Amino acid sequence: MKEKDTIYENMFRKVAFQDDEQAFKELFLEFFPALCVFAMRYVLQEETAKDLVQDVFFKIWKNRKNMDITTSFRNFLITSVRNHCTDYLRKQKVENRYLEENMLAFSHTSPEEVYTLKELEVSIGEALAKLPLNVREAFEMSRFKGMTYIAIADKMEVSPKTVESYISKALKILRIELRDYLPFLLLFI
Repeated sequence: MKEKDTIYENMFRKVAFQDDEQAFKELFLEFFPALCVFAMRYVLQEETAKDLVQDVFFKIWKNRKNMDITTSFRNFLITSVRNHCTDYLRKQKVENRYLEENMLAFSHTSPEEVYTLKELEVSIGEALAKLPLNVREAFEMSRFKGMTYIAIADKMEVSPKTVESYISKALKILRIELRDYLPFLLLFI
Protein backbone atom coordinates (compact mmCIF):
# COMPACT_ATOMS: atom_id res chain seq x y z
CA MET A 1 0.00 0.00 0.00
CA LYS A 2 2.86 2.38 0.82
CA GLU A 3 4.35 1.78 -2.61
CA LYS A 4 1.06 2.73 -4.31
CA ASP A 5 0.75 5.82 -2.13
CA THR A 6 4.23 6.88 -3.24
CA ILE A 7 3.24 6.36 -6.88
CA TYR A 8 0.10 8.49 -6.42
CA GLU A 9 2.02 11.24 -4.66
CA ASN A 10 4.61 11.29 -7.44
CA MET A 11 1.82 11.49 -10.02
CA PHE A 12 0.28 14.40 -8.15
CA ARG A 13 3.66 16.16 -8.08
CA LYS A 14 3.71 15.84 -11.88
CA VAL A 15 0.24 17.37 -11.97
CA ALA A 16 1.15 20.21 -9.61
CA PHE A 17 4.60 21.09 -10.91
CA GLN A 18 4.46 20.10 -14.57
CA ASP A 19 0.73 20.51 -15.35
CA ASP A 20 0.78 16.88 -16.46
CA GLU A 21 -2.75 16.23 -17.74
CA GLN A 22 -2.05 12.54 -18.38
CA ALA A 23 -1.01 12.01 -14.75
CA PHE A 24 -4.15 13.81 -13.61
CA LYS A 25 -6.29 11.64 -15.89
CA GLU A 26 -4.67 8.51 -14.46
CA LEU A 27 -5.36 9.68 -10.90
CA PHE A 28 -8.93 10.49 -11.84
CA LEU A 29 -9.51 7.08 -13.44
CA GLU A 30 -7.88 5.31 -10.51
CA PHE A 31 -9.89 6.99 -7.76
CA PHE A 32 -13.18 8.16 -9.32
CA PRO A 33 -15.20 4.89 -9.04
CA ALA A 34 -14.27 4.21 -5.41
CA LEU A 35 -14.81 7.84 -4.42
CA CYS A 36 -18.29 7.77 -6.01
CA VAL A 37 -19.20 4.73 -3.90
CA PHE A 38 -17.81 6.53 -0.85
CA ALA A 39 -19.81 9.70 -1.64
CA MET A 40 -23.00 7.66 -1.95
CA ARG A 41 -22.72 6.86 1.76
CA TYR A 42 -23.59 10.52 2.27
CA VAL A 43 -25.79 11.66 -0.62
CA LEU A 44 -27.52 8.43 -1.78
CA GLN A 45 -28.18 9.66 -5.35
CA GLU A 46 -25.60 8.23 -7.75
CA GLU A 47 -25.59 11.21 -10.12
CA THR A 48 -25.17 13.67 -7.26
CA ALA A 49 -22.32 11.57 -5.86
CA LYS A 50 -20.60 11.58 -9.26
CA ASP A 51 -21.05 15.34 -9.58
CA LEU A 52 -19.58 15.94 -6.12
CA VAL A 53 -16.53 13.75 -6.83
CA GLN A 54 -16.02 15.48 -10.17
CA ASP A 55 -16.19 18.83 -8.37
CA VAL A 56 -13.42 17.70 -6.02
CA PHE A 57 -11.20 16.71 -8.95
CA PHE A 58 -11.98 19.98 -10.72
CA LYS A 59 -10.96 21.96 -7.63
CA ILE A 60 -7.77 19.92 -7.34
CA TRP A 61 -6.87 20.69 -10.94
CA LYS A 62 -7.77 24.34 -10.57
CA ASN A 63 -5.78 24.77 -7.33
CA ARG A 64 -2.96 22.29 -8.09
CA LYS A 65 -0.23 24.93 -7.87
CA ASN A 66 -1.27 26.15 -4.42
CA MET A 67 -2.14 22.90 -2.66
CA ASP A 68 -0.21 21.73 0.36
CA ILE A 69 -1.09 18.11 1.02
CA THR A 70 0.18 17.00 4.41
CA THR A 71 -1.29 13.47 4.32
CA SER A 72 -1.21 10.81 1.64
CA PHE A 73 -2.88 11.78 -1.63
CA ARG A 74 -5.45 9.01 -1.09
CA ASN A 75 -6.39 10.35 2.36
CA PHE A 76 -6.52 13.86 0.95
CA LEU A 77 -9.04 12.74 -1.70
CA ILE A 78 -11.20 10.89 0.80
CA THR A 79 -11.24 13.86 3.18
CA SER A 80 -12.01 16.26 0.32
CA VAL A 81 -14.93 14.17 -0.92
CA ARG A 82 -16.30 13.73 2.61
CA ASN A 83 -16.11 17.49 3.25
CA HIS A 84 -17.71 18.31 -0.09
CA CYS A 85 -20.56 15.88 0.60
CA THR A 86 -21.05 17.36 4.07
CA ASP A 87 -21.18 20.89 2.63
CA TYR A 88 -23.70 19.73 0.03
CA LEU A 89 -25.93 18.15 2.69
CA ARG A 90 -25.70 21.25 4.88
CA LYS A 91 -26.80 23.34 1.92
CA GLN A 92 -29.68 20.92 1.27
CA LYS A 93 -30.78 21.28 4.87
CA VAL A 94 -30.88 25.08 4.54
CA GLU A 95 -32.90 24.80 1.32
CA ASN A 96 -35.37 22.42 2.96
CA ARG A 97 -35.77 24.77 5.92
CA TYR A 98 -36.38 27.63 3.47
CA LEU A 99 -39.07 25.61 1.71
CA GLU A 100 -40.70 24.70 5.03
CA GLU A 101 -40.75 28.33 6.16
CA ASN A 102 -42.31 29.36 2.87
CA MET A 103 -44.98 26.73 3.36
CA LEU A 104 -46.05 28.60 6.52
CA ALA A 105 -46.81 31.61 4.36
CA PHE A 106 -49.53 29.57 2.69
CA SER A 107 -51.12 28.45 5.99
CA HIS A 108 -54.32 30.37 5.12
CA THR A 109 -55.01 28.00 2.25
CA SER A 110 -57.54 25.18 2.24
CA PRO A 111 -56.56 21.61 3.24
CA GLU A 112 -56.63 20.57 -0.43
CA GLU A 113 -54.28 23.42 -1.36
CA VAL A 114 -51.97 22.59 1.56
CA TYR A 115 -51.80 18.98 0.39
CA THR A 116 -51.04 20.14 -3.15
CA LEU A 117 -48.41 22.59 -1.85
CA LYS A 118 -46.67 19.84 0.13
CA GLU A 119 -46.81 17.59 -2.90
CA LEU A 120 -45.41 20.44 -4.98
CA GLU A 121 -42.62 21.05 -2.47
CA VAL A 122 -41.60 17.40 -2.68
CA SER A 123 -41.79 17.48 -6.47
CA ILE A 124 -39.68 20.65 -6.64
CA GLY A 125 -37.07 19.07 -4.38
CA GLU A 126 -36.99 15.93 -6.51
CA ALA A 127 -36.83 17.96 -9.73
CA LEU A 128 -33.96 20.07 -8.37
CA ALA A 129 -32.12 16.91 -7.29
CA LYS A 130 -32.24 15.66 -10.88
CA LEU A 131 -30.35 18.69 -12.16
CA PRO A 132 -26.59 18.40 -12.66
CA LEU A 133 -24.83 20.04 -9.73
CA ASN A 134 -23.44 23.03 -11.65
CA VAL A 135 -26.82 23.67 -13.32
CA ARG A 136 -28.59 23.42 -9.98
CA GLU A 137 -26.16 25.78 -8.25
CA ALA A 138 -26.55 28.39 -10.99
CA PHE A 139 -30.35 28.08 -10.90
CA GLU A 140 -30.52 28.38 -7.10
CA MET A 141 -28.21 31.40 -7.04
CA SER A 142 -30.38 33.05 -9.68
CA ARG A 143 -33.83 32.16 -8.39
CA PHE A 144 -33.39 31.72 -4.63
CA LYS A 145 -30.63 34.24 -3.93
CA GLY A 146 -31.52 36.77 -6.64
CA MET A 147 -27.98 36.90 -8.02
CA THR A 148 -27.28 38.25 -11.50
CA TYR A 149 -25.80 36.06 -14.22
CA ILE A 150 -22.56 38.04 -14.00
CA ALA A 151 -22.32 37.53 -10.22
CA ILE A 152 -23.05 33.83 -10.65
CA ALA A 153 -20.44 33.58 -13.42
CA ASP A 154 -17.84 35.20 -11.14
CA LYS A 155 -18.67 32.88 -8.27
CA MET A 156 -18.68 29.73 -10.43
CA GLU A 157 -15.71 30.93 -12.50
CA VAL A 158 -17.49 30.45 -15.82
CA SER A 159 -18.73 32.87 -18.46
CA PRO A 160 -22.14 34.61 -18.18
CA LYS A 161 -23.17 32.73 -21.36
CA THR A 162 -22.47 29.46 -19.56
CA VAL A 163 -24.64 30.60 -16.65
CA GLU A 164 -27.37 31.54 -19.12
CA SER A 165 -27.08 28.05 -20.61
CA TYR A 166 -27.29 26.46 -17.14
CA ILE A 167 -30.42 28.43 -16.21
CA SER A 168 -32.03 27.62 -19.55
CA LYS A 169 -31.28 23.93 -19.06
CA ALA A 170 -32.65 24.03 -15.49
CA LEU A 171 -35.88 25.72 -16.58
CA LYS A 172 -36.37 23.23 -19.39
CA ILE A 173 -35.95 20.27 -17.05
CA LEU A 174 -38.12 21.84 -14.31
CA ARG A 175 -40.89 22.62 -16.82
CA ILE A 176 -40.97 18.97 -17.80
CA GLU A 177 -40.69 17.65 -14.24
CA LEU A 178 -43.30 20.04 -12.80
CA ARG A 179 -45.72 20.14 -15.75
CA ASP A 180 -48.57 18.69 -13.63
CA TYR A 181 -48.30 21.61 -11.21
CA LEU A 182 -48.09 24.44 -13.73
CA PRO A 183 -51.76 25.56 -13.32
CA PHE A 184 -51.36 25.53 -9.54
CA LEU A 185 -48.10 27.49 -9.69
CA LEU A 186 -49.70 30.15 -11.85
CA LEU A 187 -52.30 30.81 -9.11
CA PHE A 188 -49.58 31.75 -6.62
CA ILE A 189 -47.32 33.80 -8.89
